[in-house]
Amino acid sequence: MSGPAQGAPAPWVAVCKLEDILPDTGVCAQVGSCQVAVFRVDDAVYAIDNFDPASGANVLSRGIVGDLGGELVVASPIYKQHFSLTSGRCLEEPEHSVTVFAARVVEGTVWVQHAGGVGRGSGAAARTAEGTGSAQADERVSARQRVSENEHATVKYASSAKQRLVVIGNGMAGMRTVEELRTIAPARYDIEVFGAEPHGNYNRIMLSPVLAGEKHIDDIMLHPLAWYVEQGVTLHRDDPVVAIDRDRGCVIARSGIEAFYDRLLIATGSKPAVPAVPGCDLPGVVTFRDIKDVDAMVAAARTHTHAVVIGAGLLGLEAANGLKARGMDVTVVHIHDLIMERQLDRVAAGMLKISLEQRGIKFHMPARTCSFSGVERVTGVCFEDGSELRADLVVVAIGIRPNVALAEAAGLSTERGIVVDDTMQSSDPSIYAVGECVQHRDRTYGLVAPLWEQARVCARHLAGLGGPQYEGSLLSTQLKVTGIQLFSAGDIRHSAGSESLVFNDARRGVYKRVIIEDDKVRGAVLYGDTKDGSRYLDLIADGRPIGRLRNTLLFGEAHSAAS
Repeated sequence: MSGPAQGAPAPWVAVCKLEDILPDTGVCAQVGSCQVAVFRVDDAVYAIDNFDPASGANVLSRGIVGDLGGELVVASPIYKQHFSLTSGRCLEEPEHSVTVFAARVVEGTVWVQHAGGVGRGSGAAARTAEGTGSAQADERVSARQRVSENEHATVKYASSAKQRLVVIGNGMAGMRTVEELRTIAPARYDIEVFGAEPHGNYNRIMLSPVLAGEKHIDDIMLHPLAWYVEQGVTLHRDDPVVAIDRDRGCVIARSGIEAFYDRLLIATGSKPAVPAVPGCDLPGVVTFRDIKDVDAMVAAARTHTHAVVIGAGLLGLEAANGLKARGMDVTVVHIHDLIMERQLDRVAAGMLKISLEQRGIKFHMPARTCSFSGVERVTGVCFEDGSELRADLVVVAIGIRPNVALAEAAGLSTERGIVVDDTMQSSDPSIYAVGECVQHRDRTYGLVAPLWEQARVCARHLAGLGGPQYEGSLLSTQLKVTGIQLFSAGDIRHSAGSESLVFNDARRGVYKRVIIEDDKVRGAVLYGDTKDGSRYLDLIADGRPIGRLRNTLLFGEAHSAAS
């Protein structure tokens, strides 16, 4: 292969074949000690320093190429500054301009001229040489990195074809990761998503208002099908992955489709726990996890009367409220004598129970379910004490379990969930996991806030940007029942070293309890007035001493500020 003329004062380095670079995209090549971003526009090539001076990261090769006011530019994938491909000028902040390298195509091969130094945000640009049309790099050299003009450059080849990211699961955690990734590294991956449902990604935590008739499915859709097309994401609907072949680097879907990956993201979520008792598989016994479950409950409410909800946790109470709104006679069954016993103390739980009873919801507790009766359809719920409740619809809401079957079968490290590190990477460096299926620092999560935090971290590491790591989440709870205000956060259990600040106005239906330990807020329970919930959550997360705030802590931020 013959390259450019050998008489040039700086050597030329072969980077890759032109056909390897997709049009209007870039690749990164190591030329000497400099990372160079090489872009293809039609059959022309351009090369600039890969270092983004605004963000301090080597990311420009992942930016979007376009025409801005007649000038070919690349947009940084982080802060969105635009850099000219011909001059290196930063259009928004000229002081942040970058070095341009001479680049050309000879006999189908892309060559970059190795200058005597690199820019790394120094603002140096290349000059065009006279005569034969070959270019000589600007003689100004970055003070941070220098190489001899006689040094032979080495190339760390990076394939110009986009890497392949396969996502198992079309739920909130996986698609939030994809959304973040498309924002910070839009050209890095070709993305394929496999989902078990026939829909786009929707907001599962808003299924309760849909069940209650307050919202429609279209109202809670986060990513309609058009979004996938707009983002260039291939979505396989109603086609779950059934196996992961790590040796071949591919997944196999139920339809037989095989999708190969460079990186795999597992976001399989969780499965509802169902008691292993006789009759648990009868028609009319449902869980509350997806649109199909909501459709089944709404259909049952049209033709049946008596509903029993097993479980008085957050989801169970929301299901009971929704079915009552649909006109059903609803009884909640719970194994404990308190509802939402993990999030509420006895006073708040009692106030909430009274409010729900005033809406017509009945409670049967404590009670332990031993079987579901019926032949062609469920007709009742039987208990260990011999009692029975009539039921033609039973909703089981007793908790969730991380869905680890695929990961376990593939040989990944699993315990209660898929074990991940602080970058959301699994025991296989090419496989990441987020959401309810993961176990991080011995903890699993079933609320939405941790999913968002995991997705943000995972996207940055999939993009190759590094940065913040996931250190776990502080949980808070709010009940999605119209007209009832409830908030719980942190650790609300009493301990030998803790004390409680309490405000209780039973007539107004307002209750506040803030748990203090070592002059710090450790937990909070609010009922009837939750406007200070975010403030307490911040105090718990910060872990700072409350000092003089203690005397006014229960009376709101405005009162504390005035005092």
